[in-house]
Amino acid sequence: MSHPLQRAASLALAYPWTTTPLIISAPMRVMAGPALAVAVSSAGGLGFLGPNTKTDNMASDLEEASALLSTLRSTPNIALPPSTTSTTLPIGIGFQLWSDSLLTALKLIKQHKPTATWLFAPANGQKDLDVWTRAIRETQPETKIWIQIGTVSEAESLIAASSEKPDVIVIQGSEAGGHGRASDGMGLMALLPEIVDIVSPSGIPVVAAGGIADGRGASAALCLGASGVVLGTRFLASTEARINPGYQAEVVRARDGATSTTRTLLYNHLRGTYGWPQEYSPRGVVNRSWTEFCAGRPFDELKSEHDRALGEGEKGWGVEGRLATYAGAAVGLVRGVKGAGEIVEEVREEVGRLLGSSV
Repeated sequence: MSHPLQRAASLALAYPWTTTPLIISAPMRVMAGPALAVAVSSAGGLGFLGPNTKTDNMASDLEEASALLSTLRSTPNIALPPSTTSTTLPIGIGFQLWSDSLLTALKLIKQHKPTATWLFAPANGQKDLDVWTRAIRETQPETKIWIQIGTVSEAESLIAASSEKPDVIVIQGSEAGGHGRASDGMGLMALLPEIVDIVSPSGIPVVAAGGIADGRGASAALCLGASGVVLGTRFLASTEARINPGYQAEVVRARDGATSTTRTLLYNHLRGTYGWPQEYSPRGVVNRSWTEFCAGRPFDELKSEHDRALGEGEKGWGVEGRLATYAGAAVGLVRGVKGAGEIVEEVREEVGRLLGSSV
Protein backbone atom coordinates (compact mmCIF):
# COMPACT_ATOMS: atom_id res chain seq x y z
CA MET A 1 0.00 0.00 0.00
CA SER A 2 1.40 3.42 -0.98
CA HIS A 3 2.00 6.20 1.51
CA PRO A 4 -1.09 8.44 1.81
CA LEU A 5 0.86 11.45 0.57
CA GLN A 6 2.16 9.55 -2.45
CA ARG A 7 -1.40 8.80 -3.48
CA ALA A 8 -2.42 12.39 -2.82
CA ALA A 9 0.40 13.70 -5.00
CA SER A 10 -1.23 12.30 -8.14
CA LEU A 11 -4.28 14.52 -7.69
CA ALA A 12 -2.19 17.61 -7.00
CA LEU A 13 -0.37 17.04 -10.31
CA ALA A 14 -3.63 17.75 -12.15
CA TYR A 15 -3.53 21.28 -10.72
CA PRO A 16 0.12 22.31 -11.17
CA TRP A 17 0.12 25.29 -8.77
CA THR A 18 -1.02 23.15 -5.83
CA THR A 19 0.99 21.51 -3.08
CA THR A 20 0.47 18.02 -1.66
CA PRO A 21 -1.79 17.33 0.10
CA LEU A 22 -4.43 19.23 -1.85
CA ILE A 23 -6.44 21.47 0.50
CA ILE A 24 -9.77 22.55 -1.00
CA SER A 25 -12.23 25.21 0.10
CA ALA A 26 -15.83 24.09 -0.28
CA PRO A 27 -18.16 25.95 -2.68
CA MET A 28 -20.32 27.32 0.12
CA ARG A 29 -23.28 29.20 -1.29
CA VAL A 30 -22.67 32.97 -1.40
CA MET A 31 -20.06 32.84 1.38
CA ALA A 32 -17.36 31.28 -0.79
CA GLY A 33 -16.74 34.36 -2.88
CA PRO A 34 -13.87 35.51 -5.11
CA ALA A 35 -11.55 36.65 -2.31
CA LEU A 36 -11.72 33.28 -0.55
CA ALA A 37 -11.32 31.19 -3.70
CA VAL A 38 -8.32 33.20 -4.92
CA ALA A 39 -6.67 33.21 -1.48
CA VAL A 40 -6.90 29.41 -1.17
CA SER A 41 -5.53 28.80 -4.67
CA SER A 42 -2.78 31.35 -4.11
CA ALA A 43 -1.70 29.36 -1.05
CA GLY A 44 -1.28 26.18 -3.10
CA GLY A 45 -4.77 24.82 -2.53
CA LEU A 46 -7.82 24.84 -4.77
CA GLY A 47 -10.46 27.44 -4.04
CA PHE A 48 -14.03 27.10 -5.24
CA LEU A 49 -16.60 29.81 -5.78
CA GLY A 50 -19.94 28.88 -4.27
CA PRO A 51 -23.30 29.04 -6.05
CA ASN A 52 -24.92 32.43 -5.76
CA THR A 53 -28.59 33.19 -5.14
CA LYS A 54 -29.09 33.05 -8.91
CA THR A 55 -26.86 31.48 -11.55
CA ASP A 56 -26.69 34.82 -13.38
CA ASN A 57 -25.14 36.43 -10.31
CA MET A 58 -22.12 34.14 -10.57
CA ALA A 59 -20.87 36.12 -13.56
CA SER A 60 -19.80 39.03 -11.37
CA ASP A 61 -18.00 36.65 -8.98
CA LEU A 62 -16.01 35.13 -11.84
CA GLU A 63 -15.18 38.57 -13.19
CA GLU A 64 -14.01 39.70 -9.74
CA ALA A 65 -11.91 36.57 -9.28
CA SER A 66 -10.28 37.13 -12.67
CA ALA A 67 -9.54 40.74 -11.73
CA LEU A 68 -8.02 39.70 -8.39
CA LEU A 69 -5.77 37.20 -10.11
CA SER A 70 -4.69 39.78 -12.69
CA THR A 71 -3.83 42.25 -9.93
CA LEU A 72 -1.79 39.68 -8.05
CA ARG A 73 0.08 38.68 -11.19
CA SER A 74 1.17 42.27 -11.66
CA THR A 75 2.28 42.69 -8.05
CA PRO A 76 6.02 42.14 -7.42
CA ASN A 77 7.07 39.42 -4.96
CA ILE A 78 3.60 37.89 -4.80
CA ALA A 79 3.47 34.12 -5.39
CA LEU A 80 0.52 33.28 -7.60
CA PRO A 81 -0.67 29.99 -9.03
CA PRO A 82 -0.39 29.67 -12.79
CA SER A 83 -3.38 28.40 -14.71
CA THR A 84 -3.71 24.66 -15.20
CA THR A 85 -3.15 25.44 -18.87
CA SER A 86 -2.81 28.72 -20.69
CA THR A 87 -6.59 28.99 -20.91
CA THR A 88 -8.04 27.93 -17.55
CA LEU A 89 -8.71 29.97 -14.41
CA PRO A 90 -6.97 28.46 -11.33
CA ILE A 91 -10.15 28.29 -9.25
CA GLY A 92 -13.26 26.12 -9.38
CA ILE A 93 -16.96 26.91 -9.30
CA GLY A 94 -19.83 25.01 -7.69
CA PHE A 95 -23.35 24.45 -9.01
CA GLN A 96 -26.49 23.16 -7.30
CA LEU A 97 -28.11 21.24 -10.12
CA TRP A 98 -31.64 21.34 -8.73
CA SER A 99 -31.80 25.14 -8.96
CA ASP A 100 -29.00 26.41 -11.22
CA SER A 101 -29.49 27.03 -14.93
CA LEU A 102 -27.42 24.74 -17.14
CA LEU A 103 -27.51 27.16 -20.08
CA THR A 104 -26.27 30.03 -17.91
CA ALA A 105 -23.63 27.80 -16.31
CA LEU A 106 -22.32 26.76 -19.74
CA LYS A 107 -22.08 30.39 -20.82
CA LEU A 108 -20.05 31.24 -17.70
CA ILE A 109 -17.79 28.21 -18.07
CA LYS A 110 -17.12 28.97 -21.73
CA GLN A 111 -16.27 32.60 -21.01
CA HIS A 112 -14.15 32.18 -17.84
CA LYS A 113 -12.85 28.60 -18.15
CA PRO A 114 -12.60 27.61 -14.45
CA THR A 115 -10.24 24.73 -13.78
CA ALA A 116 -13.03 22.64 -12.21
CA THR A 117 -16.79 22.55 -11.70
CA TRP A 118 -18.30 20.97 -8.60
CA LEU A 119 -21.74 19.45 -9.29
CA PHE A 120 -24.13 18.70 -6.46
CA ALA A 121 -27.76 17.95 -5.60
CA PRO A 122 -29.35 16.83 -8.88
CA ALA A 123 -33.14 16.74 -8.85
CA ASN A 124 -33.14 13.64 -11.06
CA GLY A 125 -30.11 11.79 -9.79
CA GLN A 126 -27.58 10.32 -12.19
CA LYS A 127 -29.57 11.45 -15.23
CA ASP A 128 -28.99 15.12 -14.39
CA LEU A 129 -25.34 14.50 -13.57
CA ASP A 130 -24.83 12.89 -16.98
CA VAL A 131 -26.50 15.80 -18.77
CA TRP A 132 -24.41 18.44 -16.97
CA THR A 133 -21.17 16.48 -17.32
CA ARG A 134 -21.63 15.90 -21.04
CA ALA A 135 -22.58 19.51 -21.69
CA ILE A 136 -19.66 20.96 -19.73
CA ARG A 137 -17.14 18.71 -21.46
CA GLU A 138 -18.48 19.64 -24.86
CA THR A 139 -18.33 23.34 -23.94
CA GLN A 140 -14.96 23.43 -22.15
CA PRO A 141 -13.04 20.11 -22.24
CA GLU A 142 -10.23 21.40 -20.00
CA THR A 143 -12.59 22.06 -17.09
CA LYS A 144 -12.52 19.10 -14.71
CA ILE A 145 -15.78 17.62 -13.43
CA TRP A 146 -16.11 17.14 -9.67
CA ILE A 147 -19.25 15.39 -8.39
CA GLN A 148 -20.30 15.33 -4.74
CA ILE A 149 -21.99 12.24 -3.32
CA GLY A 150 -22.97 11.02 0.14
CA THR A 151 -23.95 7.36 -0.22
CA VAL A 152 -22.51 4.11 -1.53
CA SER A 153 -25.35 3.75 -4.02
CA GLU A 154 -24.47 7.12 -5.56
CA ALA A 155 -20.87 5.94 -5.95
CA GLU A 156 -22.03 2.78 -7.66
CA SER A 157 -24.18 4.79 -10.07
CA LEU A 158 -21.27 7.06 -10.95
CA ILE A 159 -18.94 4.13 -11.63
CA ALA A 160 -21.62 2.34 -13.68
CA ALA A 161 -22.14 5.38 -15.92
CA SER A 162 -20.96 4.22 -19.34
CA SER A 163 -19.36 7.46 -20.55
CA GLU A 164 -19.94 10.40 -18.22
CA LYS A 165 -17.67 9.55 -15.32
CA PRO A 166 -16.33 12.48 -13.26
CA ASP A 167 -12.70 13.47 -12.96
CA VAL A 168 -12.98 13.67 -9.15
CA ILE A 169 -15.54 12.30 -6.69
CA VAL A 170 -16.23 14.31 -3.52
CA ILE A 171 -17.38 12.09 -0.64
CA GLN A 172 -19.33 14.12 1.89
CA GLY A 173 -19.92 12.70 5.36
CA SER A 174 -22.94 13.57 7.46
CA GLU A 175 -20.78 15.83 9.66
CA ALA A 176 -20.80 18.49 6.93
CA GLY A 177 -22.46 21.85 7.49
CA GLY A 178 -23.79 22.25 3.98
CA HIS A 179 -26.76 20.42 2.56
CA GLY A 180 -26.17 16.69 2.83
CA ARG A 181 -28.05 13.45 2.99
CA ALA A 182 -30.99 13.88 5.34
CA SER A 183 -32.03 10.37 6.36
CA ASP A 184 -29.41 8.07 4.82
CA GLY A 185 -26.26 10.04 5.63
CA MET A 186 -23.23 8.36 7.18
CA GLY A 187 -20.22 9.69 9.02
CA LEU A 188 -17.05 10.09 6.97
CA MET A 189 -15.09 7.53 9.00
CA ALA A 190 -17.32 4.68 7.79
CA LEU A 191 -18.45 6.13 4.46
CA LEU A 192 -15.10 7.11 2.98
CA PRO A 193 -13.23 3.77 3.01
CA GLU A 194 -16.26 1.83 1.73
CA ILE A 195 -16.64 4.15 -1.25
CA VAL A 196 -12.87 4.20 -1.84
CA ASP A 197 -12.98 0.40 -2.20
CA ILE A 198 -15.68 0.76 -4.85
CA VAL A 199 -14.08 3.64 -6.73
CA SER A 200 -10.41 2.62 -6.62
CA PRO A 201 -10.51 0.20 -9.59
CA SER A 202 -11.77 3.02 -11.81
CA GLY A 203 -8.75 5.18 -11.05
CA ILE A 204 -10.96 8.19 -10.23
CA PRO A 205 -9.49 10.11 -7.27
CA VAL A 206 -11.71 10.91 -4.32
CA VAL A 207 -11.59 13.85 -1.94
CA ALA A 208 -13.13 13.88 1.53
CA ALA A 209 -15.54 16.48 2.92
CA GLY A 210 -17.44 16.83 6.17
CA GLY A 211 -16.09 17.39 9.67
CA ILE A 212 -12.52 18.23 8.60
CA ALA A 213 -11.26 21.37 10.29
CA ASP A 214 -7.55 20.81 10.91
CA GLY A 215 -4.56 18.67 10.01
CA ARG A 216 -5.69 15.81 12.22
CA GLY A 217 -8.94 15.36 10.32
CA ALA A 218 -7.13 15.83 7.03
CA SER A 219 -4.55 13.18 7.94
CA ALA A 220 -7.26 10.72 8.93
CA ALA A 221 -9.06 11.24 5.62
CA LEU A 222 -5.86 10.72 3.65
CA CYS A 223 -5.16 7.50 5.55
CA LEU A 224 -8.69 6.29 4.75
CA GLY A 225 -8.03 6.67 1.03
CA ALA A 226 -8.74 10.28 0.09
CA SER A 227 -6.41 12.09 -2.31
CA GLY A 228 -7.41 15.54 -1.06
CA VAL A 229 -9.47 17.17 1.68
CA VAL A 230 -12.24 19.75 1.69
CA LEU A 231 -12.74 22.31 4.46
CA GLY A 232 -15.92 24.34 4.66
CA THR A 233 -16.77 25.51 8.17
CA ARG A 234 -13.12 26.29 8.92
CA PHE A 235 -13.05 28.74 6.01
CA LEU A 236 -16.17 30.49 7.29
CA ALA A 237 -13.82 31.82 9.94
CA SER A 238 -11.40 33.28 7.43
CA THR A 239 -10.84 36.95 6.75
CA GLU A 240 -11.78 36.44 3.09
CA ALA A 241 -15.13 34.73 3.65
CA ARG A 242 -18.16 36.67 2.42
CA ILE A 243 -20.01 36.43 5.71
CA ASN A 244 -21.80 38.64 8.22
CA PRO A 245 -19.65 39.31 11.32
CA GLY A 246 -22.43 38.01 13.55
CA TYR A 247 -22.53 34.72 11.66
CA GLN A 248 -18.75 34.41 11.77
CA ALA A 249 -18.64 35.15 15.50
CA GLU A 250 -21.15 32.37 16.12
CA VAL A 251 -19.01 29.89 14.15
CA VAL A 252 -16.06 30.77 16.38
CA ARG A 253 -18.15 30.65 19.57
CA ALA A 254 -19.96 27.35 19.05
CA ARG A 255 -18.68 24.20 20.74
CA ASP A 256 -19.70 20.53 20.95
CA GLY A 257 -21.14 20.06 17.47
CA ALA A 258 -22.96 16.93 18.63
CA THR A 259 -25.32 19.00 20.76
CA SER A 260 -24.95 22.51 19.34
CA THR A 261 -25.78 21.63 15.72
CA THR A 262 -28.64 19.79 14.07
CA ARG A 263 -29.81 18.82 10.59
CA THR A 264 -33.09 20.50 9.72
CA LEU A 265 -34.89 22.31 6.91
CA LEU A 266 -36.36 24.77 9.40
CA TYR A 267 -33.73 27.45 8.75
CA ASN A 268 -34.20 27.06 4.99
CA HIS A 269 -37.93 27.59 5.32
CA LEU A 270 -37.56 30.56 7.64
CA ARG A 271 -35.36 32.12 4.95
CA GLY A 272 -37.98 31.36 2.32
CA THR A 273 -35.87 28.68 0.64
CA TYR A 274 -37.87 25.76 -0.72
CA GLY A 275 -37.36 23.22 -3.47
CA TRP A 276 -34.33 21.24 -2.38
CA PRO A 277 -34.60 17.55 -3.33
CA GLN A 278 -36.13 15.70 -0.38
CA GLU A 279 -33.00 13.69 0.35
CA TYR A 280 -31.03 16.80 1.38
CA SER A 281 -31.00 18.98 4.47
CA PRO A 282 -28.41 21.35 6.00
CA ARG A 283 -26.70 21.32 9.38
CA GLY A 284 -26.95 24.47 11.47
CA VAL A 285 -26.12 25.79 14.92
CA VAL A 286 -29.03 25.55 17.36
CA ASN A 287 -30.64 28.85 18.35
CA ARG A 288 -34.02 30.13 19.54
CA SER A 289 -35.70 29.40 16.22
CA TRP A 290 -34.90 25.71 16.64
CA THR A 291 -35.55 25.37 20.38
CA GLU A 292 -38.92 27.11 20.10
CA PHE A 293 -39.81 25.01 17.05
CA CYS A 294 -39.10 21.87 19.07
CA ALA A 295 -41.26 23.28 21.87
CA GLY A 296 -44.17 23.56 19.46
CA ARG A 297 -44.26 27.25 18.59
CA PRO A 298 -46.16 27.77 15.30
CA PHE A 299 -44.09 28.31 12.18
CA ASP A 300 -45.82 31.60 11.34
CA GLU A 301 -44.70 33.06 14.65
CA LEU A 302 -41.17 31.78 14.18
CA LYS A 303 -41.10 33.28 10.69
CA SER A 304 -42.20 36.65 12.03
CA GLU A 305 -39.49 36.60 14.70
CA HIS A 306 -36.91 35.52 12.12
CA ASP A 307 -37.80 38.34 9.74
CA ARG A 308 -37.62 40.85 12.57
CA ALA A 309 -34.14 39.56 13.43
CA LEU A 310 -33.01 40.29 9.88
CA GLY A 311 -33.09 43.96 10.77
CA GLU A 312 -31.03 43.57 13.94
CA GLY A 313 -27.65 43.19 12.26
CA GLU A 314 -25.14 41.03 14.10
CA LYS A 315 -27.60 40.49 16.96
CA GLY A 316 -29.65 38.24 14.69
CA TRP A 317 -27.15 35.42 15.24
CA GLY A 318 -26.18 33.54 18.39
CA VAL A 319 -27.87 31.25 20.89
CA GLU A 320 -30.58 33.82 21.48
CA GLY A 321 -30.69 34.76 17.82
CA ARG A 322 -33.01 33.64 15.06
CA LEU A 323 -30.93 33.56 11.87
CA ALA A 324 -29.42 30.48 10.25
CA THR A 325 -25.81 29.62 11.09
CA TYR A 326 -25.04 26.75 8.74
CA ALA A 327 -21.97 24.98 10.10
CA GLY A 328 -20.51 21.49 10.36
CA ALA A 329 -20.21 19.21 13.34
CA ALA A 330 -16.51 20.13 13.70
CA VAL A 331 -17.46 23.74 14.48
CA GLY A 332 -15.95 23.33 17.97
CA LEU A 333 -12.51 23.04 16.37
CA VAL A 334 -12.82 26.52 14.87
CA ARG A 335 -11.36 28.83 17.48
CA GLY A 336 -10.45 32.01 15.69
CA VAL A 337 -10.49 33.98 12.47
CA LYS A 338 -7.40 33.73 10.24
CA GLY A 339 -6.44 34.40 6.66
CA ALA A 340 -7.43 31.62 4.27
CA GLY A 341 -3.83 31.19 3.14
CA GLU A 342 -2.70 30.76 6.72
CA ILE A 343 -5.38 28.11 7.27
CA VAL A 344 -4.19 26.18 4.21
CA GLU A 345 -0.58 26.31 5.36
CA GLU A 346 -1.42 25.26 8.94
CA VAL A 347 -3.41 22.23 7.79
CA ARG A 348 -0.70 21.20 5.34
CA GLU A 349 2.05 21.56 7.93
CA GLU A 350 0.14 19.55 10.52
CA VAL A 351 -0.44 16.77 8.00
CA GLY A 352 3.30 16.75 7.34
CA ARG A 353 4.08 16.41 11.03
CA LEU A 354 1.58 13.60 11.48
CA LEU A 355 2.21 11.59 8.31
CA GLY A 356 5.85 12.42 7.68
CA SER A 357 7.44 12.31 4.24
CA SER A 358 5.63 11.00 1.18
CA VAL A 359 8.91 9.65 -0.23
